[in-house]
Amino acid sequence: MPTIEPLTVFYDGSCGVCSTEMAYYQKIAGPNLRFVDIASEAFDASAYGKTPVEFQKVLHLCDASGRFYTGVEAFRKLWDALPSPFYPLLSAVTGLPGINLAARSGYALFARYRHLLPAARQKSCTLPPQGR
Repeated sequence: MPTIEPLTVFYDGSCGVCSTEMAYYQKIAGPNLRFVDIASEAFDASAYGKTPVEFQKVLHLCDASGRFYTGVEAFRKLWDALPSPFYPLLSAVTGLPGINLAARSGYALFARYRHLLPAARQKSCTLPPQGR
């Protein structure tokens, strides 16, 4: 199923790692990408049929048809939409079976423990309590 643009990327702006990476993507993104900070007081997760905890666990991306992608698949859709030949290539490579499994495993570890990274300590991540 094709991804329908524009795309909305939901990221944790209270996380130093997440906000730094998304700030870079925002600089190079075209009009087909919109970025939403889930740590903003104005953000309402229920407007998207989700809870704040769901959004806090992993990166989310939603296409114009309302279909959500999470984690590595969200990154792949984001990379495909960036105006550079490098990022779609990265998306394609990350989609290869063995590499995709490794990327999903690595991202799961990163997402769970990102609050421990030095860049994340500059701000306070809004990670949900473990075990949920």
